[in-house]
Amino acid sequence: MSARMRGLVLAAALVFLYLPMLLLIIYSFNESRLVTVWSGWSVKWYGELLRDQQMIGAIWMSLRIAFLAATAALVLGVLAGVALTRVGAFRGKALLGTMITAPLVIPEVITGLSLLLLFVALGQLIGWPAQRGMLTIWIAHVTFCTAYVTLIVAGRLSEFDHSIEEAAMDLGATPLRTFFQVTLPVISPALIAAWLLAFTLSLDDLVIASFVTGPGASTLPIVVFSSVRLGVSPKINALATILIVVVMAGVLTSLWLMRRYRRRQQLI
Repeated sequence: MSARMRGLVLAAALVFLYLPMLLLIIYSFNESRLVTVWSGWSVKWYGELLRDQQMIGAIWMSLRIAFLAATAALVLGVLAGVALTRVGAFRGKALLGTMITAPLVIPEVITGLSLLLLFVALGQLIGWPAQRGMLTIWIAHVTFCTAYVTLIVAGRLSEFDHSIEEAAMDLGATPLRTFFQVTLPVISPALIAAWLLAFTLSLDDLVIASFVTGPGASTLPIVVFSSVRLGVSPKINALATILIVVVMAGVLTSLWLMRRYRRRQQLI
């Protein structure tokens, strides 16, 4: 394939991926209530979005759940990754690896239904949880996010240069101190990537959250899905535009920081 053909294929792929987003951003400034009819430029739907208390409440709840779920999944994922890569053979190691990666291949409907049955059974047996809400959503998100974090951490630890840790322990550092002051800083890029992935998965989840949620605990995907079922509102376009801008700003900032770091490394 010639260079010109590769360029055309790449351009076609980019247009296919990003043209719908561009149209969505444009129609978020549409004055008409009908999202398919253009009637002029306006920013009133952004104001309507900010005045929508249900939507704002769902955004804050989703952000809190995603932050807490990603943090808990990171802690559990690091422990599981260390157990799978650093601990020698022990009884149940294969079963542990299988159970950790199971949420990756099990359909979300099955995961959500099984967690719902679990919470219902616990509520009947011990009275906890008394009702489903933010706590049950957090537990469910930690369950499947831990699997992704474990794979990333285990993959990074399997490629780790053990001579660095051995040098630290030769200088008098304990294994625990070596892990926190040597191992974790070295694999910190993988930890950040795992946390961000878990945060994104939790923020984007709809299927599992719809099973384990209860009255008064609606995440952003649930609210958006409920709104779209009744007809796409221009407020959804405004919300999607804000999310796209925030994500793009984060990506561009990370690229700028990476280039700045590489330039400093070259100067050193």
